[in-house]
Amino acid sequence: MSNNGKSPAARSDDRQDVPAGAGSADLRLWVRLLACAKIGEKHLRRRFEDNFETTLPRFDVLAALYAAPDGLRMSELSKALLVSNGNVTVVVRQLQDRGHVEAQVNPADRRSAIVRLTPTGKARFLELAEAHYGWVGDLLDGVPEDQKTLLVTALGELRAKMARNDRQ
Repeated sequence: MSNNGKSPAARSDDRQDVPAGAGSADLRLWVRLLACAKIGEKHLRRRFEDNFETTLPRFDVLAALYAAPDGLRMSELSKALLVSNGNVTVVVRQLQDRGHVEAQVNPADRRSAIVRLTPTGKARFLELAEAHYGWVGDLLDGVPEDQKTLLVTALGELRAKMARNDRQ
């Protein structure tokens, strides 16, 4: 018996000690999405470290810059990666030390810099991207194509809805 005089079975049946909504489909979906993301991220982090002695954040910065051939301001890079300016600054410096990116003064605003891939950085990104593509394929191996298509569609709709709600 617990302090409230109820057996464990009785407590689990009346669920008065559980927050409202704890069993909702919304919460179950959210927890499932986070679990899948964490498993995938852990797998990718380990693979980048083991195979290339690099990190997932470095790959993410290279990918964002690859998608923006004219470069990005640090604030744009932070926004694209959903991380703070401080976090991006550290990663950009690491990539500069390796010769993968260069930062130049922004001619339109001399207080900011534009970060671009170097030719070495572009080659490195393409090498990492090929491996990344394979690792993601390994993670999703066995999931039928029709289910992947349904998930991509449903998650695209969810992302759009969440983005609209976030702006309100």
